[in-house]
Amino acid sequence: QVQLMESGGGSVQAGGSLRLSCAASLDPSNSYCMAWFRRAPGKELEKVAILDKDGSTSYVDSVKGRFIISKDNAKNTLTLQMNNLKPEDTAMYYCAAARQVVPGSCRGPFTSWGQGTQVTVSS
Repeated sequence: QVQLMESGGGSVQAGGSLRLSCAASLDPSNSYCMAWFRRAPGKELEKVAILDKDGSTSYVDSVKGRFIISKDNAKNTLTLQMNNLKPEDTAMYYCAAARQVVPGSCRGPFTSWGQGTQVTVSS
C-alpha cells in the first residue's frame, strides 16, 4: 500500500521561496514515477512537475526555471523547490505516485495521492 504525506506549504510574498516535501511509503515490489500537482481556487487540477523513474524531469511551462522536483531515495522523500513564487502559484499542492514499468514513459494513472499542502503567495 502506497502512502504519501506532504508538508512544507505556507504563505510567502511574491519572489520568495518554499520547499515542499512528500514522505513516501511505496510498495518495494513495484517501481513508480512521481509528480506534483496543484489545484488553484476555481481551476482544474494541474500537473506541475514529474520525476520519471529514470531520473528525468518535466515541468508545466509556467514553472520552468523556477521549480525543481527531486527525490531523496535514502529518505523516500519527494521534494519540490519553488523559487521566485508568483501569486498565480497559489494553490493546494499534492504529490502523487503512478506505477511505472518502462522508464521514460510516466503517463499515469496516478492512483496514490497525499492529502495536500496549501501554498499562498501574496503580491
